[in-house]
Amino acid sequence: MTHAAPLVLVIHGGAGVIKRDMNAAKEKAVRAAMAKALHDGYAQLKAGKSAVDAVTVAIAVLEDDPNFNAGKGSVFTHDGRNEMDAAVMDGEGLRAGAVAGVHRVKNPILLARAVMDHSSHVMLVGDGAEAFAKEQGISLVDPSYFRTEERWQQWQKALKEDNDKKPHADPETAKHFGTVGAVALDGEGHLAAGTSTGGMTDKRWGRVGDSPIIGAGTYANAQCAVSGTGWGEFYLRTVAAHEICMKVSMLGEPIERAAAEVINQEIPSLGGDGGAIALDASGNIAMPFNTDGMYRGWIGADGVAHVAIYDDEPDPSNHPPAPESSDDH
Repeated sequence: MTHAAPLVLVIHGGAGVIKRDMNAAKEKAVRAAMAKALHDGYAQLKAGKSAVDAVTVAIAVLEDDPNFNAGKGSVFTHDGRNEMDAAVMDGEGLRAGAVAGVHRVKNPILLARAVMDHSSHVMLVGDGAEAFAKEQGISLVDPSYFRTEERWQQWQKALKEDNDKKPHADPETAKHFGTVGAVALDGEGHLAAGTSTGGMTDKRWGRVGDSPIIGAGTYANAQCAVSGTGWGEFYLRTVAAHEICMKVSMLGEPIERAAAEVINQEIPSLGGDGGAIALDASGNIAMPFNTDGMYRGWIGADGVAHVAIYDDEPDPSNHPPAPESSDDH
């Protein structure tokens, strides 16, 4: 007997949270923004909209908040610019859209969605992506919109580290966390994933990380959806999001084990770190990370929003949102 799929939305606002850098005001603001993203995205699911709708709405909320390294809060490149990337993937039919290296797009996730829905391409970059945004009526803003004092000071610190060291600073000294993302399961049983980022503080030469690369930082199929956050070069090298979903789809591994194997074993074995959110077609959630914390939140079948930051806070992995009787392989 076929049961209606549970409505599930899972979001992240980046891994690598360092407790000593957090204060009460920032923590309160982050938790409030995460809660708003969950509520707005979940409202799409409750209204019968698609998983893609829920993902894009939730991510757009986080892009509009300066506390996250995406959209408004994007970090600065070595040249003092903001270069943003985003991707969205619909597990139904493996449709996908992505953009990279955009400077004036207020909500890169909406442009990625437009690439998926209104073009014959999967990825557009730079000026071409912004020309397409203008055609599609996607909001463009002056680059000054993205400047925040916190990101400016982070960039100044990184430049000083560059000057104090050899010409090519160790990437580990740069902030390589802060991506935002979402995965969702809708009433039709379809999955979707999306990710948006400002990239790495002090990044050079038009660097693009894993977030907009289908299979690396973002992936969804009929059985699994993943959005990653962490040191992008390692997610690219392991094709991390796709690897997790193949373990679920092809090998039949539980989502928690599949995600943990890639995020907490494979990537660290190469010298990388970070986290991810993952969701399967039964509504089971995984949220592995190997950093001090990860901004994360979820709403499962109970309809209750949960937000967590640190590694000692409750995790849904051992408490799947799907009903207990849903074991109908």
